[in-house]
Amino acid sequence: MTFPLWEAAGCCNRQPWDIAAMCSCQQHSDTATKATSAPEGAISFRVEDMTCGHCAGTIKKAIEDQIPGTTVTADPASKLVSVVGAADLDAVRSIVTGAGYTPSADRVS
Repeated sequence: MTFPLWEAAGCCNRQPWDIAAMCSCQQHSDTATKATSAPEGAISFRVEDMTCGHCAGTIKKAIEDQIPGTTVTADPASKLVSVVGAADLDAVRSIVTGAGYTPSADRVS
């Protein structure tokens, strides 16, 4: 299924009329969401506007590029981002916001 307005807009350019808030990168999954657990010792939080693999990759790259030594897992199905190797949740949230996404205010345990 394609959405012509989204195809030209670019990834994650959501509009108020977007029913599913999908981006145009065609990496969306129709499979059911399954629970994903965070790695031990990770800082984890949800990013509700992470809708696809491209969004997840953007978040992962932004964090790993700006905080060397981190390992990031970003799962669009569960909306969960987990960062191993970073102690400052506020800094990680700031990076995610700078990448164009809205991290949750609460840490997921």
